[in-house]
Amino acid sequence: MRNLFAFFRRFRVFLLFALLQVFSLTIYINYLSFPRNQYLTTASVLTGEFLKLENDLTKHFNLSKNNLALQKENIRLRNKLKMSLYKLEEGFIKVNDTIFQQQYTYIPATVINLTVSKRNNYFTLNIGRKQGVYRGLGVFSDKGVVGVIHNTSEHYSVVKSVLTKDINIDVTIEPIGLFGLLKWSGRDARRGSISGISNDLRIKKGSKVVTKGGSGIFPRGLAVGVVEKINPIEGEPLWDVVVKFSENFRTIQRVYVVKNLMIEEQKNIEENIPDDEEE
Repeated sequence: MRNLFAFFRRFRVFLLFALLQVFSLTIYINYLSFPRNQYLTTASVLTGEFLKLENDLTKHFNLSKNNLALQKENIRLRNKLKMSLYKLEEGFIKVNDTIFQQQYTYIPATVINLTVSKRNNYFTLNIGRKQGVYRGLGVFSDKGVVGVIHNTSEHYSVVKSVLTKDINIDVTIEPIGLFGLLKWSGRDARRGSISGISNDLRIKKGSKVVTKGGSGIFPRGLAVGVVEKINPIEGEPLWDVVVKFSENFRTIQRVYVVKNLMIEEQKNIEENIPDDEEE
């Protein structure tokens, strides 16, 4: 207490000056319109800038959490699409949340490592067997198909990218419905090609390329890219159909792993298809 009194006694002139200054400014601002408006405007601007800074910082630190929430919301909505459901009766699609009607389910993931410049490119996901991921599952992003699960550990997965030599994803060229296999030449990370298209068929540039869904890895209708060029293959009655990928593999971050709940049934029935016999 003695020190406090000593402080006031020592700085009494300065404290009195500061008090009078505050008092004068208060009267000046309250009783004159121009300085009052200037004060309120300046205060509003400073408050607004502070709130904007606070909001930007909050959004930055919550970005990962918000992205995950958006992925989960996308999964919830995608589960209701026709491509994710199994047709129970001819003529309608029954929406039901039980796994007996739901054919495809989705697991959100983040790409934590990737390559695009090699002949065969792979990328790593932050989920693994603990999240229900195993070899052979399809992987896609909001923009399009990106690859197939190649290997898994307890908490991580390695994906064989579309940018590999033997990816061989079955695709369809819309709206004409031509089927073929997606290939990659190893040169351009933005472009692939479709093999097996006869050159007596007409294909328009800009046609959409989507998954066929025949292998059961991907639902039918997921985006792959668009037809950019159609070139003849010398000595063969086929087109080389150049496809520009929907996804930019250099910047990919958020993906989904798709699981076909009926894939085993499809494999079992297809294993019983008899082999061709030579006559």
